[in-house]
Amino acid sequence: MEASARDIKIFSGSAHESFTRQICGTLGVPMADRKLFRFSDGEIGLSLQESVRGADAFIIQPTCQPVNENLMEVLILIDALKRASAGRINVVLPYFGYARQDRKARAREPITAKLVANLLQHAGADRVATADLHAGQIQGFFDIPVDHLTGIPLLASHFKRILKSPLGGDGVVVVSPDIGGVVRARRFAEVLQAELAIVDKRRSYDVANQSQVVEIIGEVKGKIAILVDDIIDTAGSIVNAANAIIASGADKVYACAVHGVLSGAAIERISGSAIEEMVLTDTIPLPEEKRIPKIITLSIAPLFAEAIRRIHLDHSISILFQPKPRRRQDRE
Repeated sequence: MEASARDIKIFSGSAHESFTRQICGTLGVPMADRKLFRFSDGEIGLSLQESVRGADAFIIQPTCQPVNENLMEVLILIDALKRASAGRINVVLPYFGYARQDRKARAREPITAKLVANLLQHAGADRVATADLHAGQIQGFFDIPVDHLTGIPLLASHFKRILKSPLGGDGVVVVSPDIGGVVRARRFAEVLQAELAIVDKRRSYDVANQSQVVEIIGEVKGKIAILVDDIIDTAGSIVNAANAIIASGADKVYACAVHGVLSGAAIERISGSAIEEMVLTDTIPLPEEKRIPKIITLSIAPLFAEAIRRIHLDHSISILFQPKPRRRQDRE
């Protein structure tokens, strides 16, 4: 890693230490030493085991299950770094929890994503880096810089490699599981030079994580369909969409998402579904009991490592997602 005027210190919460170790290994930087412990009543205790004065400090922690515990760890780490005179405090949230209530969909509802943004800022964060927010406007909830990374190119590259094999061909369609994910699916389809379809579904606001497929907009009959989403939580919506796509005449259906929350009966639903393969990134750790043959995990840690390097050196982040010039043989 190139030299900088500031030391770099990379701290990990307890949610996904292997992810932080992979980033540190890529950057050639040792993981900073901290001690997390519990008081007898369950409160989180923390002490930093090395000096951070004037350093460029990074906290890496997805706010996944248990969400409240992991979020509290981040806030405590921020406070410790602030009180220890860190030069800059960068919070890296590979998965940003509490993002699904980003507006008042009904009367008397909270905007929890804004609340979390306020908590991070008031604790002392100077910058936030995250991937594939559930709603892009959450960036505007912060009054500090937010680097919004995306795992869509990583997922698309995986399927691009597969489609070079006998699996694929011209009969490929990328499917958005809802209207809100059309921009994401279109970006994915452009990489694969595939057609686009949309699942029109009706969501129940009385019961969380439940929706019903109304119709499929676009042609899927006789095609290989790839469902693209940002989050797979209970997997109810994505499995219903996959079954509807097969019922509409698709030959095969695959699914992918950046964040694999996989709560509740998600694993059982995926196992018994029409989905051939579910591809996820490792923004959230996948415990051994959830590792089934249908689930493939790709590492997004190298992307975060490069983003951290660029943040530390005050280099551009957006350049990571600019289209690369096509080679002459690709244009011909």
